[in-house]
Amino acid sequence: MQWQLADAKNRFSDLVERALREGPQTVTKRGIEAVVVLSAEEYRRLSGAKPSFKAYLMQGPSFEGLDLERDQSAERSVEL
Repeated sequence: MQWQLADAKNRFSDLVERALREGPQTVTKRGIEAVVVLSAEEYRRLSGAKPSFKAYLMQGPSFEGLDLERDQSAERSVEL
């Protein structure tokens, strides 16, 4: 559906509901297409959004069993 900007502002909840139910909604300003309102799910599908950085890291190799203990031996002497 196409919305005039004034109608979209006055009926924003309806605009969002329709975007969720029916798909992208076009908002015009002075008769010229200005923006399209769409659901977050549709945006992710269209943009090919990548997983979050945290999700990306969690997909990496497991560090289970990796020995991260620090060497407790005395410092070595260094000549400068």
